[in-house]
Amino acid sequence: MMFLNSYSRVLKDKTVLLPSNFSFMSNHESVQKIAYTLNSPGSNYFQQAAELHCLGSFIKPHVTHLVLSNPCLPSQSCLAFFSFFKANYSLATCKSDIQDYACLISTLYHAKKFAEMKNILNYIVTAENLSVPVLDIIAFFDEKDTFFSTKLCDMLFRVYSDNRMFEEAFVVYDYMEENGLVMEERSCFVILLALKKCGEVDLLTRFFRKMVDSGRVVIKVQSLTLVIDVLCQKREVERAKTLMDEMEGKGIVEPNVVTYNTLLKAYIARKDQNGINAILNLMEERQVAHNLITCDLLIQWYGSSGSFEEAEKLFNNMCKRGLEPDVFVFTTLINWNCRKGNLKRAFALFDELTEKGIFPTAHTYGVLIGGVCKAGQMDVAEILVKEMQNKGIDVNIIIFNTIIDGYCKRGMIGEALRLKVVMESKGFEADVFTHTSIAKGLCKLNRYEESKKFLIEMVEKGVTPNVVSFNILIEIYCKEGNLAEAERLFRELNDKGVLPNNFSYNTVIDGYCKKGKMDQAHRLRFEMIQKGLLPDVYTYTSLIHGECIAGRVDEALKLFKEMLLKGIKGNAVTYTAIISGLSKGGRDEESFKLYDEMIKLGFTPDDRVYNSLVGSLHKSGPHDAAEQK
Repeated sequence: MMFLNSYSRVLKDKTVLLPSNFSFMSNHESVQKIAYTLNSPGSNYFQQAAELHCLGSFIKPHVTHLVLSNPCLPSQSCLAFFSFFKANYSLATCKSDIQDYACLISTLYHAKKFAEMKNILNYIVTAENLSVPVLDIIAFFDEKDTFFSTKLCDMLFRVYSDNRMFEEAFVVYDYMEENGLVMEERSCFVILLALKKCGEVDLLTRFFRKMVDSGRVVIKVQSLTLVIDVLCQKREVERAKTLMDEMEGKGIVEPNVVTYNTLLKAYIARKDQNGINAILNLMEERQVAHNLITCDLLIQWYGSSGSFEEAEKLFNNMCKRGLEPDVFVFTTLINWNCRKGNLKRAFALFDELTEKGIFPTAHTYGVLIGGVCKAGQMDVAEILVKEMQNKGIDVNIIIFNTIIDGYCKRGMIGEALRLKVVMESKGFEADVFTHTSIAKGLCKLNRYEESKKFLIEMVEKGVTPNVVSFNILIEIYCKEGNLAEAERLFRELNDKGVLPNNFSYNTVIDGYCKKGKMDQAHRLRFEMIQKGLLPDVYTYTSLIHGECIAGRVDEALKLFKEMLLKGIKGNAVTYTAIISGLSKGGRDEESFKLYDEMIKLGFTPDDRVYNSLVGSLHKSGPHDAAEQK
């Protein structure tokens, strides 16, 4: 402290007056001298500090106690005395010294110095040279004063909570219950918040149950909502919903829109339509009006489930109700319109956002740029980047990667590499997404060696590859006909801490099918099912194509029917493969039937389909039905 460096200077100035029999002062005289020093109106802070330092050798535990309990001494003076000796003479050396703290706390309480009182309690709890049980601290005080006892215990409870000493806090709570003292609700909320931050879910729910069962603590909606939020984060949504119903059913606390939004968000996260409907019905029954967050959550849900009309309807209702959409609502709607390819509506929403004086964020620009990149409008993406920079919005690595990926999908590798250099000049390091996008683009252009080299350089730079990176290498080896290397790398994925996905299996299966190695292809198909991965249209199309190449059209038809029975719809490639196989086998009626089905589904046949059908006609000879086709 500053006064420690200044007391000697004050002594030299002879501003400190001590009695002639200074070395023989009694305890009573010491107390009087200390009180006089602390109360002396003419002395300054440094003079008091210097004189207290000189008196230090006469301060005994009994003297300290007498000073702190002196009714004539103001609370601020007691606090100054305590602070000085705590810092310089290790005032607290044993449990008996808690009496001194008790005197000071009592003085501060009656002076209504509650912040200072809490600081002293915090020191008692956290001091290394003190180890006092909870009940021993409380026992030093007069239990007959109910108001004081309540305030003390409530404050001690908060101190333990702040220091994450939860079991000690629970002891204080139990003591208050046993002695008929009522804990403040906000103090209970403090410990609930601390338990949430520490991830102590069991302790949190246990304490909340104590609050409910006591029947004495007033439980407010923010405490209930906090507990529900914690349970939802731990994916115990049904337990959270049951708790809310219980609290409302017993009339303990009524949930508000924030409570309902918390549950709604949890049900949306797990795509539980029934749960979502249940919350919306409850809100309607209880006449709880949707707020901005409710609408944002629902718009996200409708968009993710493909109900774009519902999302737009909700958006329009918001505007009619005078509930102004914020940037998050607009960004969500722009995002879903971009995903479904409706760029016209996305830009209309963007214009509406700016007209309302709402500032778009980097994320808003990011989703719009993602939409135009997906549509191949790379020039528009560049314009949007310049626009956001002019508005002072920094381009982040996600936007750079989005545009790089867009260039790669368009085969514009040169532009992608140019933008990578720009990105790195801005201080962004190319990550795994950057490298895989460019490697995939090179692979698409059949520049296999460059693609492999790019991925190798990525690893050398310390960037950890992901499943997409490995899938690109597996695909390259399959296209090069090196199935042994493809499967070797495929088998090493688990050793590298990467789980193969559907694309990994489909790539190797397709490679085997094109080589006519159907036993290996079917083996991988059964393996992926055992690993919990479901074969999709690409899996079945590869197998159907392979069986047709091998001349086993009946096996191909079995696979085709199995696929449809599982609710998997074939695509244009699937129909092309099966029609080609049937045509080669001279089974023209079946091939033309599938051709009609293909047309009805909206698929456009290519030259391979027509060539197969024409070949089928030549093999089977002319007849009315065939000629009509």
